[in-house]
Amino acid sequence: MRRLLALLFVAGLTAGCAAPVATTPGAAPITPASLPATDRSPAAQDAAELPAPEDVPRSLQFTGTTLDGAAYNAAALAGKPAILWFWAPWCATCAGEAQSIADLADEYKGQIGILGIAGLGKNSEMHEFVSDLDVDAVPHLDDEAGKIWKRFKITQQSWYVFIDRTGKVVRIGYLDDLQLTEQVKTLVA
Repeated sequence: MRRLLALLFVAGLTAGCAAPVATTPGAAPITPASLPATDRSPAAQDAAELPAPEDVPRSLQFTGTTLDGAAYNAAALAGKPAILWFWAPWCATCAGEAQSIADLADEYKGQIGILGIAGLGKNSEMHEFVSDLDVDAVPHLDDEAGKIWKRFKITQQSWYVFIDRTGKVVRIGYLDDLQLTEQVKTLVA
């Protein structure tokens, strides 16, 4: 763990935690209306457990692959507030936020969905990050190719996307621990 934290610290100092992801120049900010209308890729969740496709807001109509290689359908987050946490395994800021994410997942279990979306690294590094920083209670997607990051127009980590229970994207961006906690309280109120 010390080796990982030291590497994260050095990486944060030398590269910063603002590694860009390719986006379209002049792209408009994300809104639910700007998201693709549908994404019906296979998912690990049983179809019986997921809401009907017409009941899934556009913001949650995407799929991905977990760090362990299982299919994941974001429709599982529909009907309650959700946080998408975009992180990279070498990011010192992300490492510092991991405890807050784990604490929020525990405190608001069943009230809010939290999904980690890892990018800008290798799967083995993502696994090590989750294990060493004890955030394995939260599902994490391997987005090494940046597909989901691009979908939400995420250009750096550690950024959050907050989605209310109706599926409306209410905030995108970086928040420190106190701001994160306040935003979650507002979201579940």
